[in-house]
Amino acid sequence: MLIQPIDYFLVAWFAVAAVSTLYVGFDQYRNNPEPVVMKWGFILVTLYMGPLGLLLYVLADKEPRPGGHEDFTRPLWKQGAGSTIHCVAGDATGIILAAAITAALGLPMWIDLIVEYLAGFAFGLFIFQSLFMKSMMGGTYWENVRKSFLPEFISMNFMMAGMAPVMSFLMMGRDMRAMEPTELLFWGVMSLGVIAGFALAYPANVWLVARGLKHGLMTQRPPTAETRGREQPAERQHAQMQLQQADAPGQGHHSQGHDMASHKGKGGGHQMETDATLPQIAALSMVSLLALAIGMIAPANWLNLTLSARDVGGVIMPHGMIMDRDTPADTMRDMAATDPRLVTASYDLAATGDRELPFRMENGAKVFELRPSVIRWQILPDVAVDAYAYNGQIPGPRIHIRQGDRIRINVTNDLPEETTVHWHGLILPNQMDGPAEITQAPIKPGQSYSYDFTATQHGTYFYHPHAKSDRTQALGLYGALIIDPANPADEVPADYDYVIELQEWLVREGLTYPSMPMEGGMPNFFTINGRAYPSTETIHMTVGETLKVRFIGTNNGFIHPMHIHGGPFEVVARDGETVPASARFLADTIDVGPGQRYDVMWKARHPGKWLIHCHIPHHTTNNNVEEKGGGGLMVIIDVS
Repeated sequence: MLIQPIDYFLVAWFAVAAVSTLYVGFDQYRNNPEPVVMKWGFILVTLYMGPLGLLLYVLADKEPRPGGHEDFTRPLWKQGAGSTIHCVAGDATGIILAAAITAALGLPMWIDLIVEYLAGFAFGLFIFQSLFMKSMMGGTYWENVRKSFLPEFISMNFMMAGMAPVMSFLMMGRDMRAMEPTELLFWGVMSLGVIAGFALAYPANVWLVARGLKHGLMTQRPPTAETRGREQPAERQHAQMQLQQADAPGQGHHSQGHDMASHKGKGGGHQMETDATLPQIAALSMVSLLALAIGMIAPANWLNLTLSARDVGGVIMPHGMIMDRDTPADTMRDMAATDPRLVTASYDLAATGDRELPFRMENGAKVFELRPSVIRWQILPDVAVDAYAYNGQIPGPRIHIRQGDRIRINVTNDLPEETTVHWHGLILPNQMDGPAEITQAPIKPGQSYSYDFTATQHGTYFYHPHAKSDRTQALGLYGALIIDPANPADEVPADYDYVIELQEWLVREGLTYPSMPMEGGMPNFFTINGRAYPSTETIHMTVGETLKVRFIGTNNGFIHPMHIHGGPFEVVARDGETVPASARFLADTIDVGPGQRYDVMWKARHPGKWLIHCHIPHHTTNNNVEEKGGGGLMVIIDVS
């Protein structure tokens, strides 16, 4: 599923890479006189580097005209490119295979990097260099291992020094899908890592070729009748194999375009000669080790490399979140975006939340069913949130009961993570209270739990999770719990009764994050009853009528000073408790903090459109923009 802009780019990138690889493979085997090992080197590198691999092939190796390969590939920069191609093809193959396996096994990132280095070095040395080049180098397999070890060691060090930080910072960055081999982004990071590794290894390979320590590009042509007649049987496989001498100073020990068999040893094949001094080789080796150490170790100063793909589960972090070497996996998972692939249902603006939840009677108890799941909920015509919701509603369905009722609420968890339900402000048995790991075991995905208690109070309450509530409540798990008094005379009467449930949302680039008052978690959308103005409901009244507004702080992170235009209101209840008539007071703004509830009585004194809104201006915008006079936490009372 394509859920981020980078995904579409990667689809295009790998499509171009596939076409480029097919072209290089076809052209190599149809037209280009390279030995098989170099053909596969260019094919693999083009597969990993996409159009950049194709560009290298066309500029450095593709025979421009029949018989012109030797002259075309002679420049030193091309010979160095050929040597680097050969190195990268083998080393990168080992690295990529190791990265996929270690991720699948759930190994920490720091172990992953070490295994990748060892696998890349082993594959490059034992397979691509010593085995695939054996027929060209001559001698026994283990002689070739010995001769190839130092050049391969230097080249691999530089390559991994380029790849390691790219993989570390991108895999452990904001979008951690890059750690999952099943994700396209993982392969995109591998591709970019190979490109970085190639760039860092290239200068060293140029020097290694110039000093005769590594092979560059080669030419292998079918024997002609003339050459076939002159060949000795032991020499035939090498007779048309030529190693082009680079146009570089200090190459007098090579004869231009020489026959590789002319310098064969006991086993036949080309014996490389070098004019590099021991101090030069030692210095280059030490610099390669230093580059490797920096590339492998330095990222640990900024990243928590003790984490694995299993720890973070391919989550995507919000912009601006501070993630450092001490950030644990739990923090990352709790702040991560909702995975759009887990959405089970979508609802447009015609759907409403806070619908009264039906019940059935069983043995004298009112039985309710709650089922939290992942949904897509429209808060504005052009803005949807991927939310956690009870029974497909935001807010969750209203549980409306009477004081003295015995109720049972069966909760079935359809979320991708554990949950519980807390009945905020109620007096009930401790085991029914809901805090995970304290009064009950959390409800795991797919499991159920029943809450059974008798309502001894009356007033305005609400329910919400008490397992990872910093995340799950912020993503939409909340609902009103309204308890009528057993004695109707205890209710403060009004012509209209309206519940307002507050919420804050963080939506960026089509992803929904749990909003939190911390770096990277600040909200940019605000809703009343699951909608942002101008998509909120309008309350219709006539002059002289009264409205009871039940403000519920179902939000997580902010205090909202809720203000009603058109005259003061009377505060008649707080946190579910009715305020005695003698203690009631008039106000036009009341601070509603997370978890708080206020019941207020407002009278329609004059006709017109009167606002209920948060008095923090930013909270009456949509992504910092006013629309039709406002946004976010606004509701209109239309009085006629």
